[in-house]
Amino acid sequence: MKKIGFLSFGHWSNHPAYKTRTASDTLLQSIDLAVAAEEIGLDGAYFRVHHFAAQLASPFPLLSAIGAKTSKIEIGTGVIDMRYENPLYMVEDAGAADLISRGRLQLGISRGSPEQVIDGWRYFGYEPAAGETDADMGRRKALEFLDKLKGVGFAEPNPYPMFPNPPGLLRLEPHSDGLRERIWWGAASNATAVWAAENGMFLQSSTLKYDESGKPFHVQQAEQIRLYKKAWKKAGHNREPRVSVSRSIFALVSDQDRYFFGQESDKSDKIGMIEQGKRAIFGRSYAAEPDQLIKELAKDEAIQEADTLLLTIPNTLGVEYNVHILSSILKYVAPGLGWR
Repeated sequence: MKKIGFLSFGHWSNHPAYKTRTASDTLLQSIDLAVAAEEIGLDGAYFRVHHFAAQLASPFPLLSAIGAKTSKIEIGTGVIDMRYENPLYMVEDAGAADLISRGRLQLGISRGSPEQVIDGWRYFGYEPAAGETDADMGRRKALEFLDKLKGVGFAEPNPYPMFPNPPGLLRLEPHSDGLRERIWWGAASNATAVWAAENGMFLQSSTLKYDESGKPFHVQQAEQIRLYKKAWKKAGHNREPRVSVSRSIFALVSDQDRYFFGQESDKSDKIGMIEQGKRAIFGRSYAAEPDQLIKELAKDEAIQEADTLLLTIPNTLGVEYNVHILSSILKYVAPGLGWR
């Protein structure tokens, strides 16, 4: 069995072809899609987080709303850019959202990627410490977030509080027991995948990574996953690691599918630069008749190594059509690969 979820970038625009014309459209449809995804048997509803863009940016109100309206589906992010975050405030938000969902949050975090504005985290009031890069700052904040999620008291209580305090140092509230074990790290390199394992985080590997060997994307990604699993075992964690990969996969089972995706010619990896001096490799998309999809996906080494597959969806096409996309994968493709 492989867990299958969707990953939405949460776009909106006042475009005549879009079902998501406003931020309200995207937020409300995201909730509806998660509810529908649970009903058809999908395992996860995940959302990207981008600032200064017409996309989803503040995950915890959305995750909480989905948590209140669903009962089984995993709810997560892919990923929260820690450069923009106050780790302690984030512990409170995450704890509340996890309690509302009764322990179903799967939070993907990362040091961040290129954003819409230059050093956007500076507008949020954050600066790297002396000798730090912004990536260092993101990782430092991530470790502080992980530490405070443990629920251990650290703050000296006021001797004259408004309300009586329990004895000892105080922790952040609300605390959600177990959330610390459900944090994922979005890694673009082999080294950060190993770092994630050493720090007890699950691994999220996207449709791109730094090109570290010149091999095909799915091979490099599979190697990254194997390095992660080896590091996890070496670290001696007493729980099983989890790994997700994301892919754009479309089963062509209707005329509408063929109209939207039948002309997809992106059958090979792409090379590009996601930041200065960093050569990246971008994985291909998959769009074909179900039988052909099964053959192609069976050759994707990274998908085979992962326990969770996140299907990137065109959220602007609306809830009904995205439910169709996801249902087609569950019905026509997943059984042929042994995922269902």
